[in-house]
Amino acid sequence: MSERKYFGTDGIRGKVGDHLINPDFMLKLGWAAGKVLARNDSRKIIIGKDTRISGYMLEYALEAGLSAAGLSSSFTGTIPTPAVAYLTRTLRAEAGIVISASHNPYYDNGIKFFSIYGTKLSDKVEEAIEAAMEKPLTCVSSAELGKANLIMDAASRYIEFCKSTFPTSLSMNGLKIVVDCANGATYHIAPNVLFELGATVIKIGCEPNGMNINKACGSTDIRQLQERVLAEKADIGLAFDGDGDRVIMVDHLGNKFNGDQILYLIVNENLCQGNLYGGAVGTIMSNTGLELALKHIGVPFARAQVGDRYVLEMMTAKGWRLGAENSGHIILLDKTTTGDSIIAGLQVIAAMIRNQMPLHDLCSDMHLLPQVLININFSGNHNPLKTKSVQDVTAAVEEQLNGRGRVVLRTSGTEPLIRIMVEGEDNSKVTEMAHRIADSIKDVM
Repeated sequence: MSERKYFGTDGIRGKVGDHLINPDFMLKLGWAAGKVLARNDSRKIIIGKDTRISGYMLEYALEAGLSAAGLSSSFTGTIPTPAVAYLTRTLRAEAGIVISASHNPYYDNGIKFFSIYGTKLSDKVEEAIEAAMEKPLTCVSSAELGKANLIMDAASRYIEFCKSTFPTSLSMNGLKIVVDCANGATYHIAPNVLFELGATVIKIGCEPNGMNINKACGSTDIRQLQERVLAEKADIGLAFDGDGDRVIMVDHLGNKFNGDQILYLIVNENLCQGNLYGGAVGTIMSNTGLELALKHIGVPFARAQVGDRYVLEMMTAKGWRLGAENSGHIILLDKTTTGDSIIAGLQVIAAMIRNQMPLHDLCSDMHLLPQVLININFSGNHNPLKTKSVQDVTAAVEEQLNGRGRVVLRTSGTEPLIRIMVEGEDNSKVTEMAHRIADSIKDVM
C-alpha cells in the first residue's frame, strides 16, 4: 500500500476545524469522490452521520461537492455506520458516506466510504480519490447538477434488517438487557430492535446532545454498563461505540467480554450448529488465547493488519465468513457486509437462548492471556519507534519473553497515538515490560 495523504486505516479522521475536517475540504472531497465513484445510472450517494454536532456542517458541504460532480445525495439522518452500508447495497447507490469519528471524542469527526456492495473502499479507490483531490474543482452544467433528498424510513428499514438476522424460532421474552449506545448513532435503533424481539430493555447513553458521544460511556468505557447490569440483575449488557460498528459485552456478573471472546463464542456456536465454513480471522492485536481456543476446537485462525477493512480483505481472500478485532468490530459475512454491533449482539443472545446458558459459561473454554495496552500521544513526522534506543529496549523485552509472549508496537491509523501491546503469561511482568517500552518512547520524544 502506497503512502496516502488523507486516508488512514478507517477513512479520513481528525479534529473539527483542522486542515481535513472543515467545510472547504469536505466540499472538495465530495466532488473528488463523486468524480471517482460515479459508475452506474443511479448517480446517487447515501449520506449518514452519527450524533456529533459537526455532522450538520459537514454533510451539506459534502452534498455541495457531490452535486457539482453531478451526483445526488440521499440523507439518512443519524444512523449507524453498518446501516449506511446496508442501505447503500439495497438501494443500489453508487456509494455510501458516513460522517463519524467512531469511538473518538465529539470534537473529532471523519468520513468513511462504502462501495455499491456495502463494503469499505479498496486502497486503490481511496488513492484515486486522493489523486482527484489534487485537480481543480469543476462544476457540471446546471441541467446535470445533483439533487438532495431525505430517506424518511432509513431507521425503520435497518431495524427490520437487524431483526431478520435473529432466528424466528427464538424469543427474547424474559430476558433483561442493558444497552449502552454511547450517546451515538444506535441510540434510537438498538433499544427498539431488542424491545421488538421481546426483551426488557434498560437504556443508558441514549440521550445525545451533539457533544456527549462516547463520553464516559459506550464500548470504550463500560463502567456505567457494568454497574447497571449488576444493579438491574440483567442477563447481559451491550456497549456500542459512537457509530455502531463495535460492541463490547458484559455478563450477568459484570465481567467484560471483548471482540476476541465474542468471535470465539460465535465461531463455536456456528461449529456446533453445523454452519461453520473455513476458519476465523483476527488481527495482530488479537489475544493468543483466542488462537489457542480455536485450535482446540479444530478451527483455523489467521491474523490480518489492524483495521476491520483488512480483516474483511483476508476473510474474502480465504473464503471465510467470520472475523473480528478485539476492539469489538465483529464481521459476520453470512449476515451482512461489514462490522455490525447490533447484529453481533443478536447472535450472542441467540446462542444464550438456544443453549440456555449465560454469556459467562458460553465463553468458559477460552482463557485470555494477560495483555497490557498503553497509548502515548504522538504528533509530528519523527516516528520514535524507528529510533535505536526504543528498538533496543523492545528487543530486550522480546528476549525476556523467550517465545512465551508477543510485543506489538504501532502508530494508530485513527488517532494521534502510538499503541504499545505486550502479551505474556504473567500479568505483573507484562505490565512492567509495557511500561519499560513506553518510557523508552517518551525519552526520545
